[in-house]
Amino acid sequence: MKADSKIADVDDVPESGSFLFTAEDAFTNERELILVRCAEPPGIEAWTNTCTHEAQRLDRGDGVAMRDGEIVCPRHGSMFDACDGACDNGPAAGSQLPSVEIEVTDGDVLLTDDNYTYLHSGGLADDEPGSTSHLSF
Repeated sequence: MKADSKIADVDDVPESGSFLFTAEDAFTNERELILVRCAEPPGIEAWTNTCTHEAQRLDRGDGVAMRDGEIVCPRHGSMFDACDGACDNGPAAGSQLPSVEIEVTDGDVLLTDDNYTYLHSGGLADDEPGSTSHLSF
């Protein structure tokens, strides 16, 4: 089992929006992950940064759009509960964001998921296309 890695201070996670970071998965692929505030303890959850409907980044570098405790996909407007990752509307209805195990201790957010190794704050290189959505928040 690997040692826990500090991702951020709790205060680094915005009240509305997200904290974007990059980790390496078990197959050595770099993946973007996000931290978001949640009304249920421990108050912060971690998710993969990809809509379950199609390969659309939820946080494109400026934080996720949030509405009423839900993460909004910028492409088609599907909304994912920030606490459990479930989606009950739009093209992603019936799906759930893959979770990432974290722990909040003494003001620190730690990556505790054995499937990921923390690399750095921020996302991957901006070589992916942005959203073609007409939605704005």
